[in-house]
Amino acid sequence: MSHRPFHHGNLRAVLLEQAEAVLRERGIDALSLRELAREAGVSHGAPRSHFADRNALLDAVAERGFVRLADEIHKAASQVKDDHTRTLHAAASAYVRFAVREPALLDLMFATKADGPSEAVQRAAERLFATMTDLMNAGVETGAYDARDVGRLTLLLSATVQGISALVTSRRITTPQSEVLIDDAITLFLAGASAER
Repeated sequence: MSHRPFHHGNLRAVLLEQAEAVLRERGIDALSLRELAREAGVSHGAPRSHFADRNALLDAVAERGFVRLADEIHKAASQVKDDHTRTLHAAASAYVRFAVREPALLDLMFATKADGPSEAVQRAAERLFATMTDLMNAGVETGAYDARDVGRLTLLLSATVQGISALVTSRRITTPQSEVLIDDAITLFLAGASAER
């Protein structure tokens, strides 16, 4: 990795970007504060002014991941407003694209931080869930399902998309196959939701 010049004020951002790159290229085991300091060209103690320890670094990386995934889903969905089915498909596809691009980060977000996440990670995860809930609330307006079912259906859709993402990142299916699976899942999902009414 190349040394990038930075002002002291943005060392935290530089370290987080480098941490994501290390995660992407070499996996979670390669992540250490000392190594990041060396690559940033700062003293090995400098990162500790931003991250108390490696766990704090992992929390910050996971938090950034949740925020970015929520933003990407929101952006993809907001480009397709005219059709609820297409909106859900756009959101699910954005999720899978993120998983394909950042499999180690997604693992960190959902597996590593599952036991006792920090408040910041919890808030970021809630933001992702709120983004999914907002998309599902739009289906109430179109008459696809009742408002009282939104929470349950949001969880179901989130779990389904996470599962499809896991199949793609473990190379059990291809990205084109994931698009077909997303179509099938959303079709069955909406058919089932309307049949229940």
